[in-house]
Amino acid sequence: MTDTVVRPDSRPVAVAVRPGVRLRRLAMRVALALILTMGAVWLVVNLVYAPAQFFNSAILGLSNGSLYALIALGYTLVYGIIELINFAHGDLFMIGTLCSGLLLTTVLHQTTSSVAAWLLFLVTLVATMAFCGGVNVAIEFLAYRRLRRAPRLAPLITAVGMSFVLQQVGLWWNGSTQKSWPSVLPPGGLRIGEVTIAYSFLIVIALTVPVLLVLTWVVKKTKQGKAMRATAQNQDAARLKGVNVNRTISFTFLIGGALAGAAGVMYQQVIGTTRFDLGFHLGLIAFTAAVMGGIGNLTGAVLGGILIGLIQGLNDGLPFGLGQKWSQSVVFSILILLMVFRPSGLLGRSHAEKV
Repeated sequence: MTDTVVRPDSRPVAVAVRPGVRLRRLAMRVALALILTMGAVWLVVNLVYAPAQFFNSAILGLSNGSLYALIALGYTLVYGIIELINFAHGDLFMIGTLCSGLLLTTVLHQTTSSVAAWLLFLVTLVATMAFCGGVNVAIEFLAYRRLRRAPRLAPLITAVGMSFVLQQVGLWWNGSTQKSWPSVLPPGGLRIGEVTIAYSFLIVIALTVPVLLVLTWVVKKTKQGKAMRATAQNQDAARLKGVNVNRTISFTFLIGGALAGAAGVMYQQVIGTTRFDLGFHLGLIAFTAAVMGGIGNLTGAVLGGILIGLIQGLNDGLPFGLGQKWSQSVVFSILILLMVFRPSGLLGRSHAEKV
């Protein structure tokens, strides 16, 4: 028995595969098929038993998943450029929720849905994205820039430290208890039979999809995007080609922070609450989404966020689900299984470690 591998010079080479390896691959394929079959049966049973509950739970899951996707995009952007897991990103999202509530409700005095409130909501969205983007650039300049050539543990610990700093800022800003905020988004939704599609869900989707398309265009088609990809491959070679590496990395952090700010505004308006420790919980879910989709892949981050939102929504809302108290366990169990069968994530690519 032989298998085909690709050498560094791109020439395929046939290599012998031992019987034990073949048996292990067969066992993994059988196990994967069994798991997928069980999941499909569970979905079909719930759909047949309670179709309206199924679709309502799925819509709620898609809404939450879109928020996870916006946060996960920031994670995967930064990792794709400098291979840093920016644990402060979730807490930056939390700061975005507080900035949104302060600006829209406290400063602009908007508490109900109206045309004027919607226009000021857009102003708040842009302002919060700019604020969070600026904070993220400042964090990169002050905390991460000098550690680019340090051992990988140093910037990782620094990112955890910045997470605690932002969390303390959130504690001072929001207080230790959960705070509720009014929403200016249109109430109600579209009703199709027994299924209700909330207007807030449509607004979140209307924000997430264009953001993904614009980011993909920027990374793949623009000069700055080419600089980002060159920096991700080899910073020294990019410098030799005239790329301003510092500016490119700062631009990446600016975009990542702006995405966290956009997610913060939408969360504050859709969910209506803020907490100083919200960034840890949502940041962990968003990081999981980025890993599930293939960290470093923009489309993968959105796919991972949507899938996690769907899994949570269906598990929490379906009659034959495990319930909300098991929601996180279900998500991380699926992530572990995915890493076993596809370590690079759903849309990720396996690559050799850069040395």
